[in-house]
Amino acid sequence: MAFNPISWLLGLFSLDIGIDLGTANTLVHVRGKGIVLNEPSWVAIEKRTRVPKAVGLEAKEMVGRTPANIIAVRPLRDGVIAEFEITEAMLEYFIGKVHQQSIVPFPMPRVVVGIPSGVTEVEKRAVYDAALAAGAREVYMIEEPVAAALGAGLPIGETRGSMVVDIGGGTTEVAVLSMGGVVVARSLRVAGDELDEDIIQYMRNKYNLLIGQRMAERAKMEIGSAYHLPQEKTMTLRGRNLVTGLPDAVEVSSVEIREAMSNSVQTIVATIKDTLDEVPPEIVADLMEVGVCLAGGGAQLQGLDRRLSDELRVRAWVAEDPLSCVARGAGMILEDFDNLQDLLVGLERGSTRHR
Repeated sequence: MAFNPISWLLGLFSLDIGIDLGTANTLVHVRGKGIVLNEPSWVAIEKRTRVPKAVGLEAKEMVGRTPANIIAVRPLRDGVIAEFEITEAMLEYFIGKVHQQSIVPFPMPRVVVGIPSGVTEVEKRAVYDAALAAGAREVYMIEEPVAAALGAGLPIGETRGSMVVDIGGGTTEVAVLSMGGVVVARSLRVAGDELDEDIIQYMRNKYNLLIGQRMAERAKMEIGSAYHLPQEKTMTLRGRNLVTGLPDAVEVSSVEIREAMSNSVQTIVATIKDTLDEVPPEIVADLMEVGVCLAGGGAQLQGLDRRLSDELRVRAWVAEDPLSCVARGAGMILEDFDNLQDLLVGLERGSTRHR
């Protein structure tokens, strides 16, 4: 394609950014600055025209509170794009927000985006096209578990094996890595959102109480656990009584929330066990030394590391700031592009499009 000096100049002053385009949250890492943005992946749109009215935190605050002509949506489901135009608008907003302090009127950054390891070519293409349409001049993609391992500081370039479990909002990614490549990987569409849904169903079935997604998420974060707690906790959940139709509140314990989430947690544990079952014995020996690294927002579920340590007979540990591991890993690619570009996957790796 012909050289475009304007695109080149805008690109020169644009920031290189790594994006963790998550189902629940989007995080942006800027080269040389670290994580500069962490906002919910929500967009409020006008129902008829589908024009975005608010993005990120502002849009999440509107969930369940919008007038009839506005709806708040999450454009990603199970880690992949479900609403292309809305995802594009969301990315454009985040790229613009990151460049607010810069002198570039129309930013055209190089972008590395994290994608689930189990995505199809069509889903991969959707991410690539959405990032380009949002203003990126070059788009690279990296599998989320590889980015998470990189961001967590695992020695993925060495011959000894490493294992990472990245539990996000829409997907749980399990990968065993060695010598800069993936040995075994599993992608499971059971993660944080599924746990919230479990709590909603449990409250409906046991107490005839209809609670919202945000209330369920609060319960999961405050008293949810995967393993018995040293001191069990309680919390009051508020919603609508399905029998009377009136507002109601019920006090629940952490034991009940653990019971509500037990099936989904067991599914995640079983997937990790199945992955280990496929790993060569030499790497299993490595994992017994270094353990299993937990990343993603779901890694913060209380007692999950102890539950996995018990069931896998291998030490499980939570990465430092697990929520930002994928975004940090994506950003690290841009910090040392020449040495780390082999970790990228893509349709047209390394290609540049000038618009």
